[in-house]
Amino acid sequence: MEVTNGNVPQGEEAPAGAANDYKLKFCTVCASNNNRSMEAHLRLSQANYPVISFGTGSLVRLPGPTITQPNVYHFNKTSYDSIYKELEAKDQRLYKNNGILNMINRNRGVKWGPERWQDWQVGVPRLQHSNDRGSDGTEGGLVDIVITCEERCWDAVIDDLLNRGSPLNRPVHVINVEIRDNHEEAAIGGQGILDLANSLNAVAVEERAAIGAAAFDSGNSFSRATFDDRVPDILAAWQERWPNLPATWTVAWF
Repeated sequence: MEVTNGNVPQGEEAPAGAANDYKLKFCTVCASNNNRSMEAHLRLSQANYPVISFGTGSLVRLPGPTITQPNVYHFNKTSYDSIYKELEAKDQRLYKNNGILNMINRNRGVKWGPERWQDWQVGVPRLQHSNDRGSDGTEGGLVDIVITCEERCWDAVIDDLLNRGSPLNRPVHVINVEIRDNHEEAAIGGQGILDLANSLNAVAVEERAAIGAAAFDSGNSFSRATFDDRVPDILAAWQERWPNLPATWTVAWF
């Protein structure tokens, strides 16, 4: 029997097991913080998860009139609104037909502009991002789960965390969900990431109730040990539901 991605009921709400208000904090990452990470950012924020997002590239690159003429922008300095207006002025028909304007229009309703992972100061308050979707709960500049959307982005995140030297001594799960960089696959990937978030959060709620809210919320490796031990099984069950979204996982440190 053929198996397809997401052979489970889909919705925007967390499962009944997460009936209280606790939510894990997420970070989504792709190359340019425009397509895959932003689709996942939007879906997670719609489900009331605290979420931030980044890109790992040196520059923001979007398709241009030819493969050798991409549109290039700087991270952290260029707003989605300015990108939208520039591309609309360049060739509205082209960028509307290839879906770029629709994508950027979505993005400017989520946050100000693309951010670069390597420039993120972990643990530093993100008070200037209070208008971003999903910002509630991420003000402290920390997350529990990082989800990348491409293996090279996963590698970049892991390498960067190793180079930082774990100054906070705080564990973080880094999961790669391999998603092709097009609008259709990003939409499917966003559904899969939301399903994964719901599964992780349901188990986190159980473990938090068992160990106590204060201990679990401290985020240290001892208080999260039972949750950490269950993550591989959560991923295995999720992978059966989403066989066309290959996943890789590790525990790293902030």
